[in-house]
Amino acid sequence: MHPFDLRERHPEPGGDIVHIHAANPIRPPVWLLDVDGVINTRRPQWTAELRRGTARSEGVDWPIRWAPALVDRIRRMCATGVVEVRWCSTWCADADALERLFDLPALGRAFGAGALAGVEGTDALKAAAARGVLAEGRRLVWTDDTAVPVAGPLREELTAAGALLIRPHPRRGLRRRDVDRIEAYSRRA
Repeated sequence: MHPFDLRERHPEPGGDIVHIHAANPIRPPVWLLDVDGVINTRRPQWTAELRRGTARSEGVDWPIRWAPALVDRIRRMCATGVVEVRWCSTWCADADALERLFDLPALGRAFGAGALAGVEGTDALKAAAARGVLAEGRRLVWTDDTAVPVAGPLREELTAAGALLIRPHPRRGLRRRDVDRIEAYSRRA
């Protein structure tokens, strides 16, 4: 039997009936998702509805402001297997606080607290995470308001490998058209 061909045999009167369940042999892309400037923004551009809350990181309660429609869309894309989301943020060590606040399932982390310890900037960590996704043989979606390069060798390297790179405006975050692009990219084989 082919490893991606899941079969169930159900004996029926008069013979053996085989039901084949399609399984997708292609894993979904990995979406490296930043928080501040991507989800947590001053003026999200989704609807008039805006949610506010706080999330604790390193003993400090941080104000968080987000568009519920954006988080709903992320949640749906995760639940349907369109993408595999991994936090790629200074929030990685405390992402469980965000998952509770946004009512998201537990998501992967691009790096842990150890990698963040003593690091001033995270752009190099995030770039390494992006390269790591590609090294896994996975397609890459990367959304970050500062670390996604606008131009230069890293951008050329990642786009040549087929990555979708989105650098949203830090005060507005991801827009509906950005998430439409992510979903379209993720659904194509």
